[in-house]
Amino acid sequence: MKLGLLLLAALPIATYAQDSISVNSTNEYPNTFSSGSSNVQKFDNKARRFRDWSISVGGGAAFMANSDLSSFYDKKVNWGYNTYVSIDKQISHTFGLSIIYQRGETNQKGMMDGARGQLAGVGVAKTKYNQIAVLGDINFSNLLRRVDNYSTYRWAFHGYGGLGLMNYNTSLHDNDEFRWSTSPKRAPLFIDQKLDINSLYYQFGAGLKFNVSKLIDIEARAMYIISGDDEFDGGGWASPADYDPASTNSKYNMINDKRSDNMFTVNLGVSFKLGKQMSHLAWHDPLQEAYYRMNVLDNSTNELVVCEKGDNDNDGVCDDWDRELNTPAGARVDGAGVALDMDLDGVIDLYDKCVTVPGSPDNNGCPTN
Repeated sequence: MKLGLLLLAALPIATYAQDSISVNSTNEYPNTFSSGSSNVQKFDNKARRFRDWSISVGGGAAFMANSDLSSFYDKKVNWGYNTYVSIDKQISHTFGLSIIYQRGETNQKGMMDGARGQLAGVGVAKTKYNQIAVLGDINFSNLLRRVDNYSTYRWAFHGYGGLGLMNYNTSLHDNDEFRWSTSPKRAPLFIDQKLDINSLYYQFGAGLKFNVSKLIDIEARAMYIISGDDEFDGGGWASPADYDPASTNSKYNMINDKRSDNMFTVNLGVSFKLGKQMSHLAWHDPLQEAYYRMNVLDNSTNELVVCEKGDNDNDGVCDDWDRELNTPAGARVDGAGVALDMDLDGVIDLYDKCVTVPGSPDNNGCPTN
């Protein structure tokens, strides 16, 4: 008996639960499932809400910095140049990836210590490079944006980091071993590094972007490149003899005790945002939608109007859902506003003299016998 009552009580709940979690697949969207209350749509280009691809180009200055021969020598700056082009994909509003190609040239100088340095004078080197890399992009302005910041913004601070491969050609001239001479026979030092796994390099940096329009961003960007190579500045082959004080080799690679010649670039660039959507994902603040909806709710009138049509028969049931609009005064009614007739004899309880016993309407609801 108890088991039967339990099943009877659980049946409506189970039926409702099955209906609420049921899934279905439609012919229009065969790979999607929904309870029927969701706004389901295909995940394709037509459903995209934001631009997330762009092409960036830019250029600026390049300097050999933490190296044996440096672009900053004798309180003077030896300028070089750098250019880049990249294809950018925004993964989320805080992170993106780029494939970037860079090309440039640096000019640097250095002088060895001791008598060998006095004889050779100031060595002058040049490095021409081509680099291709994968670059990660973190949008710190979106990542660190305060929840209570309701304003839109057009400036964004970005951080970059990545790795790639490069090839470079260097030349080194001085007044001794690396000069053009037929007697004795001498020539400047030229190094040609091919694009292979030995030319792996790392880079990181930061940029400040400005949202000019829905199509264009401009950016000032500074990058630091770690070559991992002591030949990148043109100072000579990184062989054991180049670091052995007893050898007769020139010791340009010993001017700086670090074995990685590094450089940095300062660029000004422009990004062309691709797509038909109104805004780019990098400039999207997901909280803006929540702010907008909160503002709509804060400024909307949410007054609940009860009994808009009134209760003309004063039975306590609004006319909006009253099924008996002319209930006699004083009659008790059910939830639908219908006068009660407990014994179902056709005489409402207000006029029934025998409320619990069915009777004749002609006898005030009482039995005739």
